[in-house]
Amino acid sequence: MQAEDVEKKYGRQSKELKDLWQKIGYYDSIDLIKVVNILDQYGWLGPDDVGPMGSQTIFLVIQHSDLAVQDKYLPMMREAVKNHKAQPSSLALLEDRVALRHGKKQIYGSQIASDPNGGYYISALEDPDNVDKRRAEVGLGPLSEYVSHWNIKWDVEEYKKQLPEIEKKKTW
Repeated sequence: MQAEDVEKKYGRQSKELKDLWQKIGYYDSIDLIKVVNILDQYGWLGPDDVGPMGSQTIFLVIQHSDLAVQDKYLPMMREAVKNHKAQPSSLALLEDRVALRHGKKQIYGSQIASDPNGGYYISALEDPDNVDKRRAEVGLGPLSEYVSHWNIKWDVEEYKKQLPEIEKKKTW
């Protein structure tokens, strides 16, 4: 949450933002060790086990880890969703991130990338015409509302025209 404020105040390439990301990385690495130990010992713990915030924290630590960790725990999270120990909407975000990191298109449109000019765009998306249907199935709101946080206007026809160029960009 601090990163957004620091970026607005000092800029995306500022020393202040880079220092903050370094600090975040340090604490993320400590959190990852703890979460991996918990998952390996107990499996995926849901809100009934560790409370809503604890369960969300487990997801966020995995969501922000490296691809090897995400690949390892993605099947466990899929099973956790089936057992009502994790939110389908959280799984959708992880599925999108992992897909992009493997060079595939995302399914739910959750992953936003930045361009060198300071703008943002939706990373490569599979079947843009039906993205809102897929999002609704996992409890996510319409893509137009989600991307408005980055001042992106969702226009499916325009996006489909831009998609060949977007696919050429490496977002991870």
